Amino acid sequence: MQAQELAQAVGEAMFAADSASREFMQMELLSCAPGRAVMRMTVREPMLNGHKICHGGLIFTLADSTFAFACNSYNKVAVAAGCSIEFLKPGQLGDVLTCEGVEQVLQGRHGVYDMKVSNQRGEVIAMFRGKSAQIPGHVIPETP
Repeated sequence: MQAQELAQAVGEAMFAADSASREFMQMELLSCAPGRAVMRMTVREPMLNGHKICHGGLIFTLADSTFAFACNSYNKVAVAAGCSIEFLKPGQLGDVLTCEGVEQVLQGRHGVYDMKVSNQRGEVIAMFRGKSAQIPGHVIPETP
């Protein structure tokens, strides 16, 4: 299986099993490629905090989910070893937030990935950096 096909298959399998992202957060997985992923979610009324803007934890969740798909795209189970986020602009009710995740470096078992969360106008809402650690196992069964 080619790298792109593998990443797509891994993304599809993970998304099918990811109730939090798919059902609770109502995210969409737009693409999964080697070391990359793109996800999208619409800011809904239940996602608003006391300031009537999207709760930062939910923007973080979008970025964290995108990070998970990007760092697992090689079919080696990877988990977050650390991450941080910078909130740059509030998400508003009805905004369509798209998160693009890109691998910056993968050395041995550890990787560093950057996520950019933008709204439908292309305005950057947040930047997230995650460090991954590979652990034993595969997302989908390996093929010979």
